[in-house]
Amino acid sequence: MASTILRRATSSVIKSSLLTEASRRSYASVAVGTDILSAASQVSLQKARSWDEGVTSNFSTTSVNDIFKGKKVVIFGLPGAYTGVCSQQHVPSYKKNIDKFKAKGIDSVICVAVNDPYVMNAWADKLQANDIEFYGDFDGSFHQSLELGKDLSAALLGPRSERWSAYVVDGKVKALNVEGAPSDFKVSGAEVILEQI
Repeated sequence: MASTILRRATSSVIKSSLLTEASRRSYASVAVGTDILSAASQVSLQKARSWDEGVTSNFSTTSVNDIFKGKKVVIFGLPGAYTGVCSQQHVPSYKKNIDKFKAKGIDSVICVAVNDPYVMNAWADKLQANDIEFYGDFDGSFHQSLELGKDLSAALLGPRSERWSAYVVDGKVKALNVEGAPSDFKVSGAEVILEQI
């Protein structure tokens, strides 16, 4: 009897702490006003490319400074290349609205995911999304530095990212949208961020 009560109590405590952790981590610490150049100062991303281009470039990376400094950027992050919502809704929303972003003076529309740059390159080609810049965050350090990382091991994806979008001017976040769950597509699409520019 005592062991049954202990198991129930332990189970309840574990569930409670998991729910607390899940609710605390469902929103990123990055916020409107955050300076990405400072928050992710030691981070570099990997521009989407073929393996041969990677070898030729000596596996070069692109610093966050080079991506954001002195520019107006719309960036959106997603859990992973080739996944359902990412391929069927998220990227297509930006692809369809690329001319509207250019008309608003946006220098770059960027898609970033916790994937290697070679997968991102093949995925961009498959989606025919040539006007969007794709970057890999191969080790998740960019997303971790902004507290936008997400453990999706339950879906066999491992460490990934939240689904999110941001409007960034000279490294400063002017608008930020983070979905409640990685499978949601309510606030991070192109139509929402266009209204925030």
